[in-house]
Amino acid sequence: MSDDMGYSDLGCYGGEIETPNLDSLAATGVRFTQFYNGARCCPSRASLMTGLYPHQAGIGHMTNPSENFTQHDYHVPGYRGEMNPQTHTLAEVLKTAGYTTLMTGKWHLGMERKEQWPLQRGFDHYYGILDGGANYFRPTYPRGITLENDTVNIEDPNYYTTDAFTDHAIQFIDQSKQQDSKRPFFLYLAYNAPHWPLQAPKEVIDKYRDRYHAGWGKLREERYQRMIQMGLVDDSWPLSKQDIFDWETLSKEKQDEMALRRAIYAAQVDRMDQNIGKLVTYLKKHNLYENTLIVFINDNGACAEGGDLGGGKKENLETKIGFFLSYGKGWANASNTPYREYKHWVHEGGISSPLIAHWPAKIPQKLHGTLIQQYGFLPDIMATFVDISGATYALQKDGKPIPAMAGKSLSSLLEGKNKPVHDQPIFWEHEGNKAVRLGNFKAVMKWQDGKGEQQHWELYNIQQDRTEQHDLAGEMPEQVETLAAAWQQWADSHQVLPWPQMLDSLHANEHRHKSF
Repeated sequence: MSDDMGYSDLGCYGGEIETPNLDSLAATGVRFTQFYNGARCCPSRASLMTGLYPHQAGIGHMTNPSENFTQHDYHVPGYRGEMNPQTHTLAEVLKTAGYTTLMTGKWHLGMERKEQWPLQRGFDHYYGILDGGANYFRPTYPRGITLENDTVNIEDPNYYTTDAFTDHAIQFIDQSKQQDSKRPFFLYLAYNAPHWPLQAPKEVIDKYRDRYHAGWGKLREERYQRMIQMGLVDDSWPLSKQDIFDWETLSKEKQDEMALRRAIYAAQVDRMDQNIGKLVTYLKKHNLYENTLIVFINDNGACAEGGDLGGGKKENLETKIGFFLSYGKGWANASNTPYREYKHWVHEGGISSPLIAHWPAKIPQKLHGTLIQQYGFLPDIMATFVDISGATYALQKDGKPIPAMAGKSLSSLLEGKNKPVHDQPIFWEHEGNKAVRLGNFKAVMKWQDGKGEQQHWELYNIQQDRTEQHDLAGEMPEQVETLAAAWQQWADSHQVLPWPQMLDSLHANEHRHKSF
């Protein structure tokens, strides 16, 4: 899993960044064009890990950060700021089928108490960051590195999280195979790349140093045309409107800074791909490649945090210091080509993920390199892995009920059956942003906080207009009413509460934290 990467950043999804290893997996596997995430890092991870909607898993908003363990605990079941213990994780479920369970990378599902950590939630081995982000070169407490259940001090001057996560993943697989060569393994490798801070090795940045001086508008057009040629985008869908001022309005000095920010971001994606190549090479060398299902996915749309021109001091770029260093709204707009909005929001740019599935032993050769147009979403991963592995997803835990899986198995699509897997609506809610999809229709609402605007549903025919440029709500009020009623019924039964109520809790928590 990558972190905060845009839909079109990979080469096999229309991007210019060099990603030959993921492109190769796509060429001998399949790509999903309509796979959906949960709009934000930790809600997405909660859905992936439990097979449920994030509110069912206790992370309807955010996970409590290491700096304040009460910040996102709103004292209601759907918003506790940590993964609900009354859920199953992928690791716990796959153990029922005899799997060794391994994890490296970003957890972000609760860290205040050890019972929230990976080893206590089903993983046999863990190496990574428990919180939602860290310095790539010098991760330090409380956003430092944990090995198993212990804090690790990093002293290697050449340390880089992306490399370390891969190296430990390979080490964990190797150890498990030495102990029992026939025992299957499940690896969850959760990179923090390319989430801010913008940090990458110089030799990788150099590859992109001169690439982005033409600006975000030019980049969006280039990607849009490539995506049409690749069949990822229908040429009847217009490129969404540029969501920022023109590149040409910036001074030469600012253009140089912004081109560098984008170059570092590209280098983070490039370095991740190099590491995925390292893992694939290991699998091939040890005859594990053919019968290993590799799934690559991203956790939310590109990140516009930090404003139009990014956050953090430019003086910190290309150093090993700093934490909040981002590339800004203009480049996020390009990363999400051709879709609208970003991480946090539930228009297509916020919730659309690249998904590559590669499994030579099972995916028919006739499917290699093809696009799967049917839609799915993160809870489907649990259902798929249960289906494929023969694992047991029990509806009880410690004598108490567990919610049924919210997803459907995608295995029929991997076998070449071109039929929808979802015949019931699927839903989103994050920070008051709402969406529901059924068939070709999607109703979506953008939260208008304090702007005096009426909250209202928009309606789009995704098959005809996936870039969400032609709102059909006025023409099809009955369709809107039907989908809105379905959304409300889902919210009422899945621990989703009105966002103003949660905002009041958030502000109260922030006030309490400041008063100490």
